[in-house]
Amino acid sequence: MAGGVRVHALLYNMTASAWRTVGVPGSRHVNSWPGGAEYIETNGKANMTKTARVLAGALCATALFGGGYVAGQNRFGQPKTIIHVVEVKWNPGISEAQKLAAMNGVKRMAARIPGIKNIWMKADRLEPRDFSWAYAIEFRDRNAADAYAESPIHAAWEKEYVPLRQESISVQVTNP
Repeated sequence: MAGGVRVHALLYNMTASAWRTVGVPGSRHVNSWPGGAEYIETNGKANMTKTARVLAGALCATALFGGGYVAGQNRFGQPKTIIHVVEVKWNPGISEAQKLAAMNGVKRMAARIPGIKNIWMKADRLEPRDFSWAYAIEFRDRNAADAYAESPIHAAWEKEYVPLRQESISVQVTNP
């Protein structure tokens, strides 16, 4: 480049109504994208201006915030399973071994009676407060809950369990 004159050749970009600078090494040219966002080309490579970097950063931050907001939404389902919850008040004088045998009986029933999906064996908080144990059984559907209630395995467990309890409260919950 004689005399330090830098020559820029401008080529029309056929895919958009924007001009692209093809520069000579060391050349620098401010150009704009269709829509007005400016960029600087140095040595034929596009570099974003400060305004474009701020806008790009704000766009990324907005996308991250929006994605986090959507991901953080509380999602829940309403399964058609049936939950059978029982609270127990033991008879006075019942030993820990007898209580443990009744608790293990629930686990044995769950393993042997078809249609039981899950069990819970530890109460976190009980009302009335003088009840000391609770368990819950999740059944696949109404037929599984009915089969449990009529099962000879359940009847055998009740012969061991019922004499140990002073009182119990039982509810079954499902979704419409």
